Amino acid sequence: MDINYTPEDEVFRSEVKTFLEAELPKDLSDKVRAGQKLDGEDFMRWQRILGQKGWLAPRWPQEHGGCGWTPMQVNIFDEEAYLAGAPRVLPFGVNMVGPVIIEFGSEDQKARHLPGIARGEVPWCQGFSEPGSGSDLASLKTAAVRDGDDFIVNGQKIWTSYAHFSDWMFCLVRTDPNAAKKQQGISFLLIDMKTPGITVRPIITFDGMHSVNEVFLEKVRVPAENLVGEENKGWDYAKFLLGHERTGIAGVGGCKAEFEKLLEIARTEKKNGKPLIEDPLFAAKIARLEIDLRALELTNMRMLSGSGTGLNGAFPSVLKIKGTEVQQRIAELQMDAVGVHALPWQQAAMDPAWNSGTVGPDYAIPRMPAYIDRRKATIYGGSTEIQKNIISKALLS
Repeated sequence: MDINYTPEDEVFRSEVKTFLEAELPKDLSDKVRAGQKLDGEDFMRWQRILGQKGWLAPRWPQEHGGCGWTPMQVNIFDEEAYLAGAPRVLPFGVNMVGPVIIEFGSEDQKARHLPGIARGEVPWCQGFSEPGSGSDLASLKTAAVRDGDDFIVNGQKIWTSYAHFSDWMFCLVRTDPNAAKKQQGISFLLIDMKTPGITVRPIITFDGMHSVNEVFLEKVRVPAENLVGEENKGWDYAKFLLGHERTGIAGVGGCKAEFEKLLEIARTEKKNGKPLIEDPLFAAKIARLEIDLRALELTNMRMLSGSGTGLNGAFPSVLKIKGTEVQQRIAELQMDAVGVHALPWQQAAMDPAWNSGTVGPDYAIPRMPAYIDRRKATIYGGSTEIQKNIISKALLS
């Protein structure tokens, strides 16, 4: 695989930079760079801008509103967007349910849902995890019983990211409780979040943020036309979806942007009167991290290009493991670099001008919440232990 950028790639990079300079709202990039909390409208505003440009769904087929970009172009855009301070694109519509609808959905479902996702106008959430059914997702208990032209859904979902401002949820439900294997009795439903019987309750995480929720479904009536594919085949569609999710979780572009922030901090902070980056022990940690980051990027490019025969079934899990581990190590080194200035963190410090340099450098403020947030990365989307099992089955069976 040739990973050198061509002259055409560099022209595309210039086009991306010009677009970001002109269209990325400064107030959004300022919030991202400062590590401040983004609300639902912040995410959706940026996604609508990308949707208007036709750049929100780079991996979709063009006939469904995709960009038709090469793997190199996808990588270039991600890299430049993160470096510019753009909010991340929420994956639930574009990278998760969108590909499932394209691959398995009816023509009516494609016509109804894909345009709104591609334009960045319709926020989605993922109804997979349940209390007691996280890594062992196939043990889920939320039930959907057929009632004429509808399903009646009862159950509970948890850790549902951004459900509090989503219009739709794609949901795994149990439609055959008597299936011989628990994976065989699961179906994939699209649920309008405005349907009576749905209650969303916030979960405030340790970093003081509200991004995840509990979702309760009580006698929720869902039209049978919202069933994706065949009844009781939802596990197959979920595995297809999780491949897309785990690839996105690797977050190569975001890792590269945060690595640059780490280098900036290490050049600014001092140890024994010299820049921290000149300390041999710290420099060795940075070098090891950069090697792993470059290897992660190469592996991501191999996956996007379809090369790497023999690894294709394991690629998403490999990327998920290594990507989340790299994210955690970057956050840890950023914490190490700012030292004691990362310790006296509190939620109020995330407000603009709260610190103003009187307690420590402004760049130290987001380091503790970022460190806390990255702790969950090796759990969500399928824990590291689960990913290792998937890799073992793909390569050794």
